[in-house]
Amino acid sequence: MKDILATITTYREERGWTEYQLAEHSGLPQSTISSWYRKNMVPTILSLEKICTSFGITLSQLFAEGDEPVSLTESQRKLLGLWARLSEEQQDVLFALIEKM
Repeated sequence: MKDILATITTYREERGWTEYQLAEHSGLPQSTISSWYRKNMVPTILSLEKICTSFGITLSQLFAEGDEPVSLTESQRKLLGLWARLSEEQQDVLFALIEKM
């Protein structure tokens, strides 16, 4: 799975923005952005949409591997939103469960 925080960092650094500047451009609180990194959390879809708008890219571009565009289905968007609410420990448990299926 793609490391979204690393991707956001790459886009931010390409623009020469600090986390604070990303917050200003996206309209998100800087404390929210910094907590993603401290807690290794995946941002919600709504937050990702704001981040993408500030970068001038689409969600598909953010999630793309290489140059191939990605389109998320409604179910995938819902799953990603629910995933973002889980703690790292809960995510690990869910991965373990899925791998046993």
